[in-house]
Amino acid sequence: MANLLVIDDEIAILKMLRKMIGRLGYRVDTAECLQDGLKLAAKNAYDIVLLDVMLPDGNGLEYLSHFYNNPAHPELIIMTGFGDPDGAELAIKGGAWDYIAKPFSKSNLTLTLKRAVDYRLSKKQYLSTSSFNYEPIVVNGHKMEKCINAASQAAASDVNVLITGETGTGKELLARAIHRNSLRADKIFVVMDCAALPETIVESVLFGHQKGSFTGADSDRDGLIHQANEGTLFLDEVGELPLTIQKKFLRFLQERRFRPVGAKKEITSNFRLIAATNCNMENLVAAGKFRDDLFFRIRSLVIEIPPLRERKAAIKEIVNSHLEKLCQQHKIAMKDVSQEFWEALEAYSWPGNVRELIHALESSFCTAQRDSVLLPVHLSKEIRVNKARQSVVQSKSLSNNDEKELLSFKTERQVNIAGFEEHYLQKLLAATDGNVPNALKISSLSRARLYALLKKYHIKIK
Repeated sequence: MANLLVIDDEIAILKMLRKMIGRLGYRVDTAECLQDGLKLAAKNAYDIVLLDVMLPDGNGLEYLSHFYNNPAHPELIIMTGFGDPDGAELAIKGGAWDYIAKPFSKSNLTLTLKRAVDYRLSKKQYLSTSSFNYEPIVVNGHKMEKCINAASQAAASDVNVLITGETGTGKELLARAIHRNSLRADKIFVVMDCAALPETIVESVLFGHQKGSFTGADSDRDGLIHQANEGTLFLDEVGELPLTIQKKFLRFLQERRFRPVGAKKEITSNFRLIAATNCNMENLVAAGKFRDDLFFRIRSLVIEIPPLRERKAAIKEIVNSHLEKLCQQHKIAMKDVSQEFWEALEAYSWPGNVRELIHALESSFCTAQRDSVLLPVHLSKEIRVNKARQSVVQSKSLSNNDEKELLSFKTERQVNIAGFEEHYLQKLLAATDGNVPNALKISSLSRARLYALLKKYHIKIK
Protein backbone atom coordinates (compact mmCIF):
# COMPACT_ATOMS: atom_id res chain seq x y z
CA MET A 1 0.00 0.00 0.00
CA ALA A 2 1.32 3.43 -0.93
CA ASN A 3 1.81 6.02 1.84
CA LEU A 4 0.91 9.64 1.09
CA LEU A 5 1.32 12.92 2.96
CA VAL A 6 -0.77 16.01 2.19
CA ILE A 7 0.41 19.43 3.44
CA ASP A 8 -2.11 22.26 3.04
CA ASP A 9 -3.45 24.96 5.36
CA GLU A 10 -6.98 24.76 3.97
CA ILE A 11 -8.99 22.37 6.16
CA ALA A 12 -11.61 21.77 3.46
CA ILE A 13 -8.96 20.65 0.95
CA LEU A 14 -7.34 18.35 3.53
CA LYS A 15 -10.68 16.67 4.25
CA MET A 16 -11.47 16.29 0.56
CA LEU A 17 -8.04 14.83 -0.27
CA ARG A 18 -8.05 12.50 2.74
CA LYS A 19 -11.41 11.08 1.62
CA MET A 20 -10.41 10.82 -2.04
CA ILE A 21 -7.02 9.21 -1.36
CA GLY A 22 -8.60 6.75 1.07
CA ARG A 23 -11.01 5.62 -1.64
CA LEU A 24 -8.04 4.89 -3.90
CA GLY A 25 -6.76 2.46 -1.30
CA TYR A 26 -3.75 4.51 -0.18
CA ARG A 27 -2.76 5.42 3.36
CA VAL A 28 -2.73 9.18 4.00
CA ASP A 29 -1.54 11.62 6.69
CA THR A 30 -2.17 15.36 6.68
CA ALA A 31 -0.47 18.47 8.04
CA GLU A 32 -1.51 22.14 8.08
CA CYS A 33 1.98 23.67 7.99
CA LEU A 34 5.52 22.97 6.77
CA GLN A 35 7.03 22.20 10.16
CA ASP A 36 4.37 19.61 11.02
CA GLY A 37 4.78 18.12 7.56
CA LEU A 38 8.56 17.91 7.88
CA LYS A 39 8.25 16.19 11.27
CA LEU A 40 5.86 13.61 9.79
CA ALA A 41 8.11 13.07 6.77
CA ALA A 42 11.10 12.48 9.06
CA LYS A 43 9.24 9.76 10.97
CA ASN A 44 7.38 8.01 8.14
CA ALA A 45 8.42 6.53 4.78
CA TYR A 46 6.06 8.34 2.42
CA ASP A 47 5.90 7.47 -1.27
CA ILE A 48 4.16 10.69 -2.35
CA VAL A 49 3.99 14.13 -0.74
CA LEU A 50 1.36 16.61 -1.99
CA LEU A 51 2.71 20.00 -0.98
CA ASP A 52 0.99 23.38 -1.06
CA VAL A 53 3.11 26.44 -1.89
CA MET A 54 1.76 29.25 0.29
CA LEU A 55 1.77 27.91 3.86
CA PRO A 56 1.60 29.82 7.18
CA ASP A 57 5.25 29.14 8.03
CA GLY A 58 6.91 29.36 4.61
CA ASN A 59 6.94 28.73 0.88
CA GLY A 60 6.68 25.05 -0.02
CA LEU A 61 8.94 25.45 -3.06
CA GLU A 62 11.79 26.50 -0.78
CA TYR A 63 11.54 23.24 1.16
CA LEU A 64 11.66 20.71 -1.69
CA SER A 65 15.14 19.51 -0.76
CA HIS A 66 14.12 19.09 2.91
CA PHE A 67 11.57 16.47 1.89
CA TYR A 68 13.79 14.83 -0.72
CA ASN A 69 16.64 14.45 1.77
CA ASN A 70 14.56 12.16 3.97
CA PRO A 71 15.62 8.49 3.67
CA ALA A 72 12.43 7.60 1.77
CA HIS A 73 13.08 10.26 -0.92
CA PRO A 74 9.36 10.67 -1.75
CA GLU A 75 7.97 11.92 -5.05
CA LEU A 76 6.63 15.48 -4.66
CA ILE A 77 3.51 16.89 -6.27
CA ILE A 78 3.17 20.66 -5.87
CA MET A 79 -0.32 22.15 -5.43
CA THR A 80 -0.99 25.87 -5.47
CA GLY A 81 -3.75 28.40 -5.92
CA PHE A 82 -1.12 31.01 -6.83
CA GLY A 83 0.24 29.23 -9.89
CA ASP A 84 2.68 30.99 -12.18
CA PRO A 85 5.07 29.80 -14.91
CA ASP A 86 8.17 30.67 -12.87
CA GLY A 87 6.90 28.67 -9.91
CA ALA A 88 6.14 25.70 -12.14
CA GLU A 89 9.64 25.86 -13.63
CA LEU A 90 11.23 26.10 -10.19
CA ALA A 91 9.22 23.10 -8.98
CA ILE A 92 10.14 20.85 -11.91
CA LYS A 93 13.81 21.88 -11.84
CA GLY A 94 13.77 21.24 -8.11
CA GLY A 95 12.77 17.65 -8.78
CA ALA A 96 8.99 17.74 -8.34
CA TRP A 97 7.07 14.93 -10.04
CA ASP A 98 4.27 17.29 -11.10
CA TYR A 99 2.90 20.81 -10.56
CA ILE A 100 -0.87 21.24 -10.19
CA ALA A 101 -2.71 24.57 -10.12
CA LYS A 102 -5.81 24.99 -7.95
CA PRO A 103 -8.69 24.57 -8.43
CA PHE A 104 -8.15 21.06 -9.79
CA SER A 105 -10.73 18.46 -10.80
CA LYS A 106 -10.93 15.26 -8.78
CA SER A 107 -10.63 13.15 -11.93
CA ASN A 108 -7.40 14.83 -13.06
CA LEU A 109 -5.89 14.66 -9.59
CA THR A 110 -6.90 11.01 -9.25
CA LEU A 111 -5.18 10.19 -12.54
CA THR A 112 -2.05 12.08 -11.49
CA LEU A 113 -1.92 10.27 -8.15
CA LYS A 114 -2.38 6.84 -9.72
CA ARG A 115 0.40 7.47 -12.21
CA ALA A 116 2.71 8.85 -9.54
CA VAL A 117 2.10 5.86 -7.26
CA ASP A 118 2.57 3.37 -10.12
CA TYR A 119 5.82 5.11 -11.09
CA ARG A 120 7.01 5.12 -7.49
CA LEU A 121 6.27 1.45 -6.84
CA SER A 122 7.81 0.43 -10.17
CA LYS A 123 10.97 2.39 -9.33
CA LYS A 124 11.20 0.83 -5.86
CA GLN A 125 10.86 -2.65 -7.32
CA TYR A 126 13.53 -1.94 -9.94
CA LEU A 127 15.96 -0.50 -7.40
CA SER A 128 15.45 -3.41 -5.01
CA THR A 129 16.53 -5.87 -7.71
CA SER A 130 19.27 -3.69 -9.23
CA SER A 131 22.87 -4.73 -8.65
CA PHE A 132 24.51 -1.62 -10.11
CA ASN A 133 28.17 -1.49 -9.06
CA TYR A 134 29.09 2.19 -8.69
CA GLU A 135 32.37 1.88 -6.78
CA PRO A 136 34.53 3.89 -6.17
CA ILE A 137 31.92 6.68 -6.39
CA VAL A 138 30.75 7.93 -2.98
CA VAL A 139 26.95 8.14 -2.87
CA ASN A 140 25.79 10.31 -0.01
CA GLY A 141 22.52 12.23 -0.26
CA HIS A 142 19.51 12.40 -2.54
CA LYS A 143 21.19 14.16 -5.47
CA MET A 144 23.91 11.52 -5.87
CA GLU A 145 21.36 8.74 -5.43
CA LYS A 146 19.41 10.25 -8.34
CA CYS A 147 22.60 10.17 -10.45
CA ILE A 148 23.25 6.52 -9.63
CA ASN A 149 19.63 5.57 -10.30
CA ALA A 150 19.82 7.28 -13.70
CA ALA A 151 23.17 5.61 -14.42
CA SER A 152 21.67 2.25 -13.52
CA GLN A 153 18.84 2.83 -15.99
CA ALA A 154 21.37 3.91 -18.63
CA ALA A 155 23.40 0.73 -18.13
CA ALA A 156 20.31 -1.37 -18.81
CA SER A 157 19.90 0.21 -22.24
CA ASP A 158 22.11 1.32 -25.12
CA VAL A 159 20.97 4.94 -25.50
CA ASN A 160 23.39 7.84 -25.84
CA VAL A 161 24.16 9.45 -22.48
CA LEU A 162 25.26 13.03 -21.73
CA ILE A 163 26.84 13.54 -18.30
CA THR A 164 27.00 17.15 -17.12
CA GLY A 165 28.76 18.66 -14.13
CA GLU A 166 31.59 20.93 -13.07
CA THR A 167 35.23 19.96 -13.51
CA GLY A 168 36.31 17.37 -10.99
CA THR A 169 32.87 16.00 -10.07
CA GLY A 170 33.65 12.52 -11.41
CA LYS A 171 32.03 12.41 -14.85
CA GLU A 172 34.46 9.83 -16.23
CA LEU A 173 34.03 7.64 -13.13
CA LEU A 174 30.27 7.61 -13.72
CA ALA A 175 30.76 6.87 -17.43
CA ARG A 176 33.01 3.91 -16.56
CA ALA A 177 30.41 2.67 -14.07
CA ILE A 178 27.73 2.73 -16.78
CA HIS A 179 30.00 0.79 -19.12
CA ARG A 180 31.02 -1.68 -16.39
CA ASN A 181 27.38 -2.52 -15.67
CA SER A 182 26.22 -2.68 -19.29
CA LEU A 183 26.03 -5.57 -21.78
CA ARG A 184 29.26 -4.18 -23.28
CA ALA A 185 31.18 -4.58 -20.00
CA ASP A 186 33.59 -7.17 -21.43
CA LYS A 187 34.44 -4.89 -24.38
CA ILE A 188 36.75 -1.86 -24.64
CA PHE A 189 36.14 1.54 -23.03
CA VAL A 190 37.76 4.23 -25.20
CA VAL A 191 38.32 7.78 -23.96
CA MET A 192 38.77 10.90 -26.08
CA ASP A 193 39.37 14.28 -24.43
CA CYS A 194 37.99 16.72 -26.98
CA ALA A 195 39.63 19.68 -25.21
CA ALA A 196 43.14 18.20 -25.26
CA LEU A 197 43.59 17.75 -29.02
CA PRO A 198 44.50 20.42 -31.61
CA GLU A 199 41.74 20.93 -34.16
CA THR A 200 44.09 19.86 -36.97
CA ILE A 201 44.35 16.27 -35.74
CA VAL A 202 40.90 15.67 -34.23
CA GLU A 203 39.48 14.15 -37.42
CA SER A 204 42.42 11.76 -37.77
CA VAL A 205 42.27 10.71 -34.10
CA LEU A 206 38.51 10.18 -34.21
CA PHE A 207 38.06 8.59 -37.66
CA GLY A 208 41.55 7.27 -38.39
CA HIS A 209 43.56 7.70 -41.58
CA GLN A 210 45.32 5.82 -44.34
CA LYS A 211 49.01 5.93 -45.10
CA GLY A 212 49.99 8.96 -47.20
CA SER A 213 46.70 10.81 -46.67
CA PHE A 214 48.61 13.80 -45.24
CA THR A 215 52.15 14.79 -44.30
CA GLY A 216 53.31 12.57 -41.46
CA ALA A 217 50.81 9.77 -42.15
CA ASP A 218 53.50 7.09 -42.45
CA SER A 219 51.11 4.17 -41.87
CA ASP A 220 47.45 3.28 -41.62
CA ARG A 221 45.90 4.12 -38.25
CA ASP A 222 42.57 3.12 -36.76
CA GLY A 223 40.62 5.98 -35.22
CA LEU A 224 38.95 5.87 -31.83
CA ILE A 225 35.57 5.22 -33.46
CA HIS A 226 36.88 2.00 -34.98
CA GLN A 227 38.74 1.03 -31.80
CA ALA A 228 35.53 1.41 -29.78
CA ASN A 229 33.64 -1.10 -31.96
CA GLU A 230 31.36 -3.27 -29.77
CA GLY A 231 32.43 -1.25 -26.71
CA THR A 232 31.89 2.28 -25.37
CA LEU A 233 33.28 5.58 -26.66
CA PHE A 234 33.55 8.28 -24.01
CA LEU A 235 33.85 11.81 -25.42
CA ASP A 236 35.03 14.00 -22.56
CA GLU A 237 34.34 17.75 -22.86
CA VAL A 238 32.25 17.13 -25.97
CA GLY A 239 31.42 20.85 -26.13
CA GLU A 240 35.00 21.41 -27.37
CA LEU A 241 34.49 19.22 -30.45
CA PRO A 242 35.30 21.45 -33.46
CA LEU A 243 32.38 22.51 -35.65
CA THR A 244 34.21 21.12 -38.68
CA ILE A 245 34.05 17.64 -37.13
CA GLN A 246 30.56 17.84 -35.64
CA LYS A 247 28.77 17.40 -38.99
CA LYS A 248 30.81 14.34 -39.89
CA PHE A 249 30.32 12.81 -36.45
CA LEU A 250 26.57 13.46 -36.61
CA ARG A 251 26.38 11.63 -39.94
CA PHE A 252 28.20 8.68 -38.42
CA LEU A 253 25.75 8.53 -35.49
CA GLN A 254 22.91 8.47 -37.99
CA GLU A 255 24.41 5.95 -40.43
CA ARG A 256 26.91 4.09 -38.23
CA ARG A 257 29.30 4.27 -41.20
CA PHE A 258 32.36 6.50 -41.68
CA ARG A 259 35.32 6.99 -43.98
CA PRO A 260 38.83 7.36 -42.49
CA VAL A 261 40.90 10.30 -43.74
CA GLY A 262 42.23 9.43 -47.20
CA ALA A 263 40.16 6.24 -47.53
CA LYS A 264 37.88 5.43 -50.45
CA LYS A 265 35.61 2.95 -48.70
CA GLU A 266 33.37 3.40 -45.69
CA ILE A 267 33.57 1.10 -42.71
CA THR A 268 31.18 0.52 -39.81
CA SER A 269 31.48 0.62 -36.05
CA ASN A 270 28.92 -0.29 -33.41
CA PHE A 271 29.64 1.36 -30.09
CA ARG A 272 27.78 2.95 -27.22
CA LEU A 273 28.32 6.73 -26.91
CA ILE A 274 28.70 8.48 -23.56
CA ALA A 275 29.59 12.17 -23.67
CA ALA A 276 30.44 14.59 -20.87
CA THR A 277 30.74 18.34 -20.49
CA ASN A 278 31.28 21.03 -17.88
CA CYS A 279 29.74 23.63 -20.22
CA ASN A 280 26.16 24.81 -20.62
CA MET A 281 25.41 23.09 -23.92
CA GLU A 282 22.25 25.14 -24.53
CA ASN A 283 24.38 28.30 -24.46
CA LEU A 284 26.90 26.78 -26.88
CA VAL A 285 24.06 25.86 -29.25
CA ALA A 286 22.55 29.36 -28.98
CA ALA A 287 25.97 30.90 -29.73
CA GLY A 288 26.39 28.72 -32.83
CA LYS A 289 29.37 26.84 -31.36
CA PHE A 290 27.63 23.48 -31.25
CA ARG A 291 25.16 21.97 -33.71
CA ASP A 292 21.67 21.65 -32.29
CA ASP A 293 20.96 18.44 -34.24
CA LEU A 294 24.07 16.80 -32.77
CA PHE A 295 23.19 18.06 -29.31
CA PHE A 296 19.72 16.52 -29.52
CA ARG A 297 21.22 13.19 -30.61
CA ILE A 298 23.82 12.88 -27.86
CA ARG A 299 21.48 13.82 -25.02
CA SER A 300 19.03 10.90 -25.18
CA LEU A 301 19.58 10.58 -21.43
CA VAL A 302 21.08 13.42 -19.37
CA ILE A 303 22.68 12.83 -15.96
CA GLU A 304 23.74 15.89 -13.93
CA ILE A 305 26.35 15.37 -11.21
CA PRO A 306 26.01 17.95 -8.40
CA PRO A 307 29.10 19.92 -7.25
CA LEU A 308 30.75 18.95 -3.97
CA ARG A 309 29.62 22.18 -2.28
CA GLU A 310 26.02 20.93 -2.59
CA ARG A 311 26.80 17.58 -0.94
CA LYS A 312 29.32 18.39 1.75
CA ALA A 313 28.03 15.49 3.83
CA ALA A 314 30.06 13.30 1.44
CA ILE A 315 33.39 14.95 2.37
CA LYS A 316 34.06 12.72 5.39
CA GLU A 317 33.29 9.52 3.49
CA ILE A 318 35.48 10.53 0.55
CA VAL A 319 38.38 11.54 2.81
CA ASN A 320 38.17 8.44 5.01
CA SER A 321 38.03 6.15 1.98
CA HIS A 322 41.06 7.69 0.25
CA LEU A 323 42.99 8.15 3.49
CA GLU A 324 42.65 4.43 4.17
CA LYS A 325 44.00 3.64 0.69
CA LEU A 326 46.94 6.03 1.17
CA CYS A 327 47.86 4.46 4.51
CA GLN A 328 47.64 0.98 3.02
CA GLN A 329 49.81 1.97 0.06
CA HIS A 330 52.47 3.38 2.38
CA LYS A 331 52.07 0.48 4.84
CA ILE A 332 51.42 2.68 7.87
CA ALA A 333 48.73 2.76 10.56
CA MET A 334 45.52 4.62 9.76
CA LYS A 335 45.90 8.31 10.58
CA ASP A 336 43.34 10.16 12.68
CA VAL A 337 41.68 13.37 11.51
CA SER A 338 41.26 16.28 13.91
CA GLN A 339 37.95 18.10 14.28
CA GLU A 340 39.67 21.32 13.16
CA PHE A 341 40.79 19.56 9.97
CA TRP A 342 37.19 18.55 9.22
CA GLU A 343 35.97 22.08 9.92
CA ALA A 344 38.50 23.54 7.48
CA LEU A 345 37.41 21.09 4.76
CA GLU A 346 33.72 21.80 5.28
CA ALA A 347 34.24 25.57 5.28
CA TYR A 348 35.92 25.48 1.85
CA SER A 349 33.83 25.79 -1.33
CA TRP A 350 35.84 23.24 -3.40
CA PRO A 351 35.70 24.83 -6.86
CA GLY A 352 37.65 21.83 -8.16
CA ASN A 353 35.15 19.46 -6.53
CA VAL A 354 36.06 15.86 -5.61
CA ARG A 355 39.27 15.94 -7.63
CA GLU A 356 40.50 18.98 -5.70
CA LEU A 357 39.50 17.38 -2.39
CA ILE A 358 41.51 14.23 -3.16
CA HIS A 359 44.55 16.28 -4.22
CA ALA A 360 44.26 18.32 -1.01
CA LEU A 361 44.16 15.11 1.03
CA GLU A 362 47.17 13.66 -0.77
CA SER A 363 49.10 16.88 -0.17
CA SER A 364 48.14 16.86 3.53
CA PHE A 365 49.14 13.21 3.83
CA CYS A 366 52.55 14.00 2.34
CA THR A 367 53.01 17.06 4.57
CA ALA A 368 52.00 15.16 7.71
CA GLN A 369 54.70 12.52 7.13
CA ARG A 370 55.02 10.67 10.48
CA ASP A 371 52.35 12.69 12.30
CA SER A 372 49.56 10.36 13.38
CA VAL A 373 46.85 13.05 13.24
CA LEU A 374 45.93 15.31 10.32
CA LEU A 375 45.72 18.95 11.44
CA PRO A 376 44.81 22.21 9.64
CA VAL A 377 48.53 23.04 9.44
CA HIS A 378 48.89 20.14 7.00
CA LEU A 379 46.44 21.76 4.57
CA SER A 380 47.31 24.23 1.84
CA LYS A 381 47.49 27.94 2.67
CA GLU A 382 44.46 28.64 0.48
CA ILE A 383 42.19 26.35 2.50
CA ARG A 384 43.59 27.60 5.83
CA VAL A 385 43.19 31.26 4.80
CA ASN A 386 39.57 30.59 3.84
CA LYS A 387 38.87 29.09 7.28
CA ALA A 388 40.65 31.98 9.04
CA ARG A 389 38.67 34.60 7.10
CA GLN A 390 35.37 32.91 7.97
CA SER A 391 36.36 32.79 11.63
CA VAL A 392 37.08 36.54 11.62
CA VAL A 393 33.75 37.33 9.95
CA GLN A 394 31.86 35.22 12.49
CA SER A 395 33.76 36.84 15.37
CA LYS A 396 32.95 40.36 14.13
CA SER A 397 29.30 39.43 13.78
CA LEU A 398 29.15 38.27 17.41
CA SER A 399 31.05 41.36 18.56
CA ASN A 400 28.70 43.71 16.76
CA ASN A 401 25.73 42.07 18.45
CA ASP A 402 27.30 42.71 21.86
CA GLU A 403 28.13 46.38 21.29
CA LYS A 404 24.69 47.93 21.06
CA GLU A 405 24.33 51.66 21.43
CA LEU A 406 21.65 53.20 23.66
CA LEU A 407 18.55 53.76 21.55
CA SER A 408 15.52 56.03 21.93
CA PHE A 409 12.85 55.16 24.54
CA LYS A 410 10.43 53.99 21.85
CA THR A 411 13.03 51.85 20.08
CA GLU A 412 14.37 50.39 23.34
CA ARG A 413 10.79 49.49 24.30
CA GLN A 414 10.23 47.76 20.96
CA VAL A 415 13.52 45.87 21.27
CA ASN A 416 12.65 44.68 24.77
CA ILE A 417 9.17 43.62 23.72
CA ALA A 418 10.71 41.71 20.82
CA GLY A 419 13.16 40.09 23.22
CA PHE A 420 10.32 39.04 25.52
CA GLU A 421 8.28 37.63 22.63
CA GLU A 422 11.17 35.62 21.23
CA HIS A 423 12.14 34.29 24.68
CA TYR A 424 8.52 33.36 25.43
CA LEU A 425 8.12 31.51 22.12
CA GLN A 426 11.28 29.50 22.73
CA LYS A 427 10.11 28.56 26.25
CA LEU A 428 6.65 27.72 24.89
CA LEU A 429 7.97 25.36 22.22
CA ALA A 430 10.39 23.77 24.68
CA ALA A 431 7.60 23.19 27.23
CA THR A 432 5.27 21.65 24.65
CA ASP A 433 8.02 19.82 22.70
CA GLY A 434 6.83 21.59 19.55
CA ASN A 435 3.24 20.36 19.86
CA VAL A 436 1.24 23.14 18.18
CA PRO A 437 -2.21 22.39 19.68
CA ASN A 438 -0.73 22.38 23.21
CA ALA A 439 1.19 25.59 22.48
CA LEU A 440 -2.01 27.28 21.32
CA LYS A 441 -3.85 26.13 24.45
CA ILE A 442 -1.17 27.39 26.86
CA SER A 443 -0.46 30.70 25.10
CA SER A 444 -4.09 31.53 24.19
CA LEU A 445 -2.74 32.65 20.80
CA SER A 446 -4.55 31.93 17.55
CA ARG A 447 -2.85 29.59 15.12
CA ALA A 448 -2.33 32.43 12.64
CA ARG A 449 -0.82 34.72 15.33
CA LEU A 450 1.52 31.96 16.56
CA TYR A 451 2.81 31.24 13.06
CA ALA A 452 3.22 34.96 12.36
CA LEU A 453 5.37 35.37 15.50
CA LEU A 454 7.42 32.27 14.71
CA LYS A 455 8.07 33.58 11.22
CA LYS A 456 8.93 37.05 12.59
CA TYR A 457 11.66 35.65 14.84
CA HIS A 458 12.78 32.89 12.41
CA ILE A 459 11.92 30.18 14.94
CA LYS A 460 11.31 26.71 13.52
CA ILE A 461 9.24 24.02 15.19
CA LYS A 462 11.56 21.04 15.68
